[in-house]
Amino acid sequence: QVQLVESGGGLVQPGGSLRLSCAGSGFAFSSYAMQWYRQAPGQQRELVAHISSAGGSTNYPDSVKGRFTISRDNAKNTMYLQMSSLKPEDTAVYYCSAITAQTRFWGQGTQVTVSS
Repeated sequence: QVQLVESGGGLVQPGGSLRLSCAGSGFAFSSYAMQWYRQAPGQQRELVAHISSAGGSTNYPDSVKGRFTISRDNAKNTMYLQMSSLKPEDTAVYYCSAITAQTRFWGQGTQVTVSS
């Protein structure tokens, strides 16, 4: 069955860094564009990074541009989100998602807390 499993979340101090991973299985990982979303308590889910299926194109909202970097290794069926200069407002559950024009899969999420 289709699985997306996030890992790497945790507690980090403001200004710190974390790298999230998302491992996919049960589908043709390299054929899917991949995205990271986040959702803070009481807030709507927000797209924070997008990468094309081959990894040649990435996009970020202004809120994370220059601080977050999305990447993928199709040989390992894994996507990453390198987060640096973290701020308390980055605190949220982070979800990975695999998409095509017809299909979307979601992971279960990993908590990131930025606090001193």
